Amino acid sequence: MPLWLETTLIKICDLIFELVPRQIPPFEILEKCKIVSHRGQHDNKIVFENTLASFDKILETNEIWGIEFDFRWTKDLCPVVIHDPDLKRLHGINRLVSDTALNELKQLCPLVPTLEEVLNRYGKMLHLMVEVKEELYPEPEKQVLILKNLFSDLEPAKDFHLISLKQQMLEKINFLDNTAKILVAEFNVNELSRIALEKNYAGFAGHYILIGNKVVRKHLKSGQKIGVGYPRSKNSLFRELNRSVEWIFSNDAVGLNSIFQTELKKLQ
Repeated sequence: MPLWLETTLIKICDLIFELVPRQIPPFEILEKCKIVSHRGQHDNKIVFENTLASFDKILETNEIWGIEFDFRWTKDLCPVVIHDPDLKRLHGINRLVSDTALNELKQLCPLVPTLEEVLNRYGKMLHLMVEVKEELYPEPEKQVLILKNLFSDLEPAKDFHLISLKQQMLEKINFLDNTAKILVAEFNVNELSRIALEKNYAGFAGHYILIGNKVVRKHLKSGQKIGVGYPRSKNSLFRELNRSVEWIFSNDAVGLNSIFQTELKKLQ
């Protein structure tokens, strides 16, 4: 599906779900809600995604549960926090991250933090949903050991989860139990849902439009949690909370948290 068509369909669905009235969830459900800022609070004009500035804005609210971010490997095998495989979309530089050494990357794009910087700054302060991107691991044993050392001060599942669209990427990270891993679906919900259940992952995630009630119930029954992106309105949020969804990924976590806190105070 072309990106423009996918974006248009999602916007239409967002509008529909925004207009459908939803019952306010009871307090015991509301208090389980965990909002996760997708790539930090950013507009990619003044504050860019996956930067310390975008994550600082989440930390400053003192109310948002966690942040989601991606990491990729530089040429000299340093994990850095960036979504795209190249520097073009955000920085206007036609270079692959994997072809660029860390020192050069820092000169070209000083806003791109290392994974170590992000873990040290936000670990145990925010819950970290860390996405493992699909890419080649030229020295897999060395790279996995690097990750093991970087995460060594954090408690799996309590302080962080690893998430990925690809099961094989989660399987590469063999120092972590599957109960600290989350598989994320796109249009392959049924296939990945089955794998997540078979592998006893911590949970399963995907776009709220694509994850149906049957899938939600199946994972909850097995003791797994569900995460959804990206409800934008009160009614969309209430729909997910009423389905016992706990992890709410948001592209505007500050705005969604404001809606959430307003409703929470009504019940207190």
